[in-house]
Amino acid sequence: MESGNDTWISGFILLGLSEEPGVQLLIFGLFLSMYMITVFGNLLIILVVHFDSHLHTPMYFFLANLSFVDICFTSTTIPKMLWNIHTQSKVITYEGCFSQIFFFIVFGCLDNLLLMVMAYDRFVAICHALHYTVIMNPQLCRLLVLVSWVISVLNSSLQSSMLFQLSFCTEVEIPHFFCELNQMIHLACSDTFLNDMVMYFVIVLLAGVPMTGILYTYSKIISFICRISSDHGKYKAFSTCASHLSVVSLFYCTSLGVYLSSAATQSSHTSVVASVMYTVFTSMLNPFIYILRNREIKRALKRITGFQ
Repeated sequence: MESGNDTWISGFILLGLSEEPGVQLLIFGLFLSMYMITVFGNLLIILVVHFDSHLHTPMYFFLANLSFVDICFTSTTIPKMLWNIHTQSKVITYEGCFSQIFFFIVFGCLDNLLLMVMAYDRFVAICHALHYTVIMNPQLCRLLVLVSWVISVLNSSLQSSMLFQLSFCTEVEIPHFFCELNQMIHLACSDTFLNDMVMYFVIVLLAGVPMTGILYTYSKIISFICRISSDHGKYKAFSTCASHLSVVSLFYCTSLGVYLSSAATQSSHTSVVASVMYTVFTSMLNPFIYILRNREIKRALKRITGFQ
């Protein structure tokens, strides 16, 4: 692609989190550790769900898909950042940057949609327990996941193709540790009005609608739980969605923190640090939340490992 001044853009410069060698070494060790924890933690959940027949239910089917998406979501950004630190290079190719943006949007959107699907699953399990197996049949579960994938890929394809039409000047430094859509749009030297409008519209639609759906779903769940007479019944009903509610809170709090910090300050460093929260920490903590707060996962681990 040619830029506005007829200069061929072959790549971009990722400025990363720090330029100090000592700090970079610390960042490398920290992010490598978090990435390995994320991959092995989520992979453990996938394997436990696959091998334990007691977990072959809609709830854990969605959880396994969420864990797979979390691995992919983190893998779009962290390995490249670690490689750049290791090789003392900040360069990412033009194709690599756009590929990173495409997959980052796909898996970020999938995370959001799967959390909404899981909220609906918990709603049916608690509020319509007698009809749960009929409503949440395998065909519907697969369809919900498939629709989430289709929406995410179409959204990413639209935004990536629009970004591909922009021209970039000789200033190709990205004040981030990965190619992020908003940063790339602001880096372009051609008119970005349409890109901004589409990006904000999609954020409202594909982030606002799932969030509203989750809030509405949990308002119904809480209302139903409050009508249960026994304390044991209330505890049992709430415990079935406690893990998911924790993951939802973590996901949306960190995501909102990124955009609020970006709006409140012009500091790119603050925005980058905030981005670490939802690109790394959320995916890393999800397995701990489900393993530590879910009795069925614990029991499945004991059955598989032989520790009864």
